[in-house]
Amino acid sequence: MELGFYLLQLLTGMAYASTLFLLAVGLSLIFGAMGIVNFAHGSFYMLGAYLLYAFARGQADGFWQGLLLVGAAGVVIGAMVERLFIRPIYRRPEEYQILLTYALLLILEDLVRFAFGAAYRSFPLPPAFASPLFLLGTPFPSYYLFLVGLAALVAFLLWLFLQRTRLGVWVRAATQDREMLEALGVNVPLLYTSVFAGGIALAALGGAVLLPLQAATPGMAVDAVIQAFIVVVIGGLGSVWGALLGAVLLGLIQAFGILWLPEMAMVFPFALMALVLLLRPWGLLGRPPAVRT
Repeated sequence: MELGFYLLQLLTGMAYASTLFLLAVGLSLIFGAMGIVNFAHGSFYMLGAYLLYAFARGQADGFWQGLLLVGAAGVVIGAMVERLFIRPIYRRPEEYQILLTYALLLILEDLVRFAFGAAYRSFPLPPAFASPLFLLGTPFPSYYLFLVGLAALVAFLLWLFLQRTRLGVWVRAATQDREMLEALGVNVPLLYTSVFAGGIALAALGGAVLLPLQAATPGMAVDAVIQAFIVVVIGGLGSVWGALLGAVLLGLIQAFGILWLPEMAMVFPFALMALVLLLRPWGLLGRPPAVRT
């Protein structure tokens, strides 16, 4: 095959990895900072795709405005969900978290099916990306480059936020000792609400930017949350760069796995996750748990 074809496949995998990163990094931050196993995370990814379709009325001209509205809606919805459903179970065993968040996934899936129907909802490419780019004589969608650039920008801004701002320091401190943070006068419940709302907004944006490439369907929520957990396990819990690395590896494995061994393509992501769990259980860029003496 020509080099241009492999380049196209590479960019396809990177574009999909970019949406996976937006999905998984929110899950990683929520679990790392709050200790919440959020099985409903994929449903907000799905919701973001449908909200973009609704806000833009299915028209490509409304893409940018719709994207801003999706981000704002994600923050509001995330804050409401955290306050009404998540906050009461912080100190309960993880099985309560799993049951509650899985119930939320099913509820949101049914609400989307009721509001939009079970039919697929597709969205055209925004006008700015309607024309393809040519590299080595091979055309590929310019929208791919937008997705890659968006993921890189979000990763850098999140790293800057966590490492260079006071609020980011509080978020990192919350992963270690919530009681000490409260003793220092930090409003930890409000901090948790902010983290959860931000994570949900990122997931919703991930689903929204995927819509021009892949039609939305209510069933995408379950697949999305599985993919998100695979990325988090591979990259490392609570690590922004780990989420980015895990998403890139998963995106490339799927892109080239379908090309070379299509009958085994579904197995490769789980095989990689199992290998990482065996050799480095805390993830490729995660930190090993502290050993207590």
